Order: sequence, then structure tokens, then C-alpha cells
Amino acid sequence: MKLTDFKALSFDCYGTLIDWETGILTALHPLVRRAGVGSDNDATLAEFAAHESAQQAATPDMPYAELLSRVHARLASAWGVADDPAENERFGASVGDWPAFPDTVAALGALQKRYRLVILSNVDRRSFQATQHRLGVPFDAIYTAQDIGSYKPDPRNFAYLIERLAEDGFQKSDFLHVAQSLFHDHAPANAVGLASAWIDRRHDATGWGATVPPPPGVHYDFRFNSLAELAQSVL
Repeated sequence: MKLTDFKALSFDCYGTLIDWETGILTALHPLVRRAGVGSDNDATLAEFAAHESAQQAATPDMPYAELLSRVHARLASAWGVADDPAENERFGASVGDWPAFPDTVAALGALQKRYRLVILSNVDRRSFQATQHRLGVPFDAIYTAQDIGSYKPDPRNFAYLIERLAEDGFQKSDFLHVAQSLFHDHAPANAVGLASAWIDRRHDATGWGATVPPPPGVHYDFRFNSLAELAQSVL
């Protein structure tokens, strides 16, 4: 199996193309400061991950901006401070402010010359629209959790991706799923027999950051520390 064997790349967005951990920590700063929970970013991200995953399982059809607002309220409760509806809403609306990784725009531009580019993201359409200008390229297709009615790692999200690309004439073997999260992306990609490339954005960190730990046995076909490394491998 070679990278040049594929005709299309499907991408997770937040965590892979967008530096969501920086964005989350920045947007959570007012609550963290108000709660006085310290400056352990990894602990803050782990708590976020636990509440986000639980909320996605409980409300799979809730738009992501609203879901983030709920997560913010859950964190306030867990940290023992009063709920602030306006602060919850600001956190939910912060997705468009989350920065792209420094290599994202150039790498996507290079990859677009060879591949069809598709987004499969745990987000709502409005939030992704706010992010789009940060990514530098128009995508050939964008599939969100709001379109599908469930959040990754639900297998329905990958079934939807496969079905939509089949309508455009692509077989499952024609595309590679590119993602950072072993939990949200690689485990369900494994389950449906989809090849995947791990962009290990946390290669120089410990723990799982803003995602819950992956299930045992998860695997991937390619591994890179950055999207730039992937792009360089096919140029």
C-alpha cells in the first residue's frame, strides 16, 4: 500500500487541520480562571474530553455549537462554580476562532493537486463555515455530524462517508482517512475496513489531550507527525 495508490483523502478537521486544543484552552480560560482549577492544561483537556464524549453520546443529533455550550456548563458544575449562560454560549461559538496548525494551509494546497479532498467532521455546518477561511482550500465535499445525525466514532458517520463517495464513483479502496484522533477516527475506520493515516499532532506530548483514550487494538496504515510530512511524502 502506497500513498499514491489513493484518489481521495477524507480529513478529520478539529485536531488534525485545526489546532483545537489551543482553541479550546483559550476559550476555556475565563472559566478556568473563575474556577481556580490551576494551569494543568493536560488535565483541563482530559476533563473536556470526558464531558464532550459523554454529551455526544447523550445527544447525538445536537448541533456542535450547542453541544459545546452544554459541555461548558458541565465543566462549570464539575469545578464547583456558578453556571454562566452567556459564557457557555461564547464557548459554543468559539470554533471559528480556533487556529489552523502552521502547516495546514500549505499542505492542503499541495495535496489538492493530487487528491480529491473531503471533510468528515464532528461539527455543525455553521461552525465549519466559520472555520473554512482558515484552511485555505475549497473542499470537494464536506460531511458534518449535523448532516449525519451522529458523532464519530459512531459507525454511521463512516458509512455515510463511504456511501457519499460511492455515489461519486469512488470505491472504499480509493480513499484514505487522515486524522489525529485514534478514538474518534482510526478505531471506526478500522471497523469498516478503511485505510487511515495518523497525523500524530501530540507526538511530543503525553496523554490523549482533548480526546478520550482509544480502544485496544486500534491501528493505522501510515503515521506522520504533521500534515506537512504527509504532503512531502507524495510530492
